[in-house]
Amino acid sequence: MAFTDLRDFVARLDKHGRLRRVRASVSRDLEITEIVDRVSKTPGDGNVALLFERVEGFDMPVVVNAFGAEDRMALALGVERLDELGARVARLLDARLPGTFAERLRKLGTLIDIVRAAPRRVETAPCQEVVETAAPSVAGLPILRCWPGDGGRYITLPAVFTRDPVTGARNVGMYRLQVFDDRTLGMHWQTHKGGAEHQHRATDRMPVAIALGGDPAMIYAASAPLPPGIDEVVFAGWLRGSGVEMVRCRTNDLEVPAQAEIVLEGWVDPREQRLEGPFGDHTGYYSLARDYPVFHLTALTRRARPIYPTTIVGRPPQEDYWLGKATERIFLPIMRLMLPEIVDVNMPAEGVFHNLVIVSIRKRYPGHARKVMQALWGMGLMMLAKTIVVVSEHVNVHDLSEVAWRATGNIDPRRDLVVLEGPMDDLDHAALRHRFGGKLGVDATEKGPLDEIAQPWPEEIRMTEEVRERVTRRWKDYGL
Repeated sequence: MAFTDLRDFVARLDKHGRLRRVRASVSRDLEITEIVDRVSKTPGDGNVALLFERVEGFDMPVVVNAFGAEDRMALALGVERLDELGARVARLLDARLPGTFAERLRKLGTLIDIVRAAPRRVETAPCQEVVETAAPSVAGLPILRCWPGDGGRYITLPAVFTRDPVTGARNVGMYRLQVFDDRTLGMHWQTHKGGAEHQHRATDRMPVAIALGGDPAMIYAASAPLPPGIDEVVFAGWLRGSGVEMVRCRTNDLEVPAQAEIVLEGWVDPREQRLEGPFGDHTGYYSLARDYPVFHLTALTRRARPIYPTTIVGRPPQEDYWLGKATERIFLPIMRLMLPEIVDVNMPAEGVFHNLVIVSIRKRYPGHARKVMQALWGMGLMMLAKTIVVVSEHVNVHDLSEVAWRATGNIDPRRDLVVLEGPMDDLDHAALRHRFGGKLGVDATEKGPLDEIAQPWPEEIRMTEEVRERVTRRWKDYGL
């Protein structure tokens, strides 16, 4: 079931007891972060979405951790379990599609039901109930200072809209924004991302729009690393089962979600950069201060009584882990399209997305695990994966204890470790240098005659099914 907007989603969470209203007065400086960090790491039903109704100095409520658990992330995207997302994508894909992998991905865009998923243009919109163009300012927004060492206050859950200056293709990304002053923000789009590619192609001021809020599918789509050629707005429409309503900005030609809470309109000059950061990031460390483009505000439009959406990142697990987990399940069928031998994939919280990818495969020949590693490193933003562990098809990649057992017991370091160099995530503080460093592949599959090992591979210890079934039937008899 599609949600109309963010407040519709918040109301549903409230109805089902998955949201807590915090009526005590709280500060946007550090205090909200500490509260959210504790709640997001609370097991079970204690991990809830939070609506802060009284933020000191503001009359605008703040919602955070709305996507911070599997049930809430699934609800946001209209499914009961995140695995259903992969099943929906799989139904779009035909394993017999001809052509190269890139050609198949382009075909994926045409398989989406454009009639239902295409955006719908509207002339009036809730996000433009109030329009400020004479002297727009972000001073009225309860933008958080998240961590003590942060370089300033940050917008952390935006959908940033740009268009390719050459082709006109739209991109929507989720990039943090540091507040420099009331009308300028640091635009932290990393060099591997779509917004940065548009900036590199621009020769003059490039229009940018930043939407805060909107329906949950659109918020999620901004965070998803979609293949080239797939429009995030169309993708959001496919997820929600109906097109996203879009309205034209007041001071540039971009379109933004009509149901957003707040929209910042402006521009970026590709020749202008300013020091941005540091920022307490999802790695659990402060990302270093570096030069990034500057966003100049030309208009602020909003609802008459908006909700300010934000998220906290830091040492995992946090809310962003569940946004990433949804992406993992959605993209599993696309990985299988290129690599049919893949059974399952897990990018655990401990690996903060790019540090650890665990993949199980149906192994058929010597070097098969290495082939899968290298193929994954060549697949879009998977190029940033630092460590890939490959296990056999019968291994549960989501059981980290089992994976650790296989990855330490099934390897000979000289034979089964692959070390190479390549592009790294902007935020990788341990890389050899900025955006470039080493990668590790671990072949933790069982080895057999095809691998030409020097000694026989032993049989794994397993009880007979007959005894297992007998003990299961008689378990109560044992008094245990």
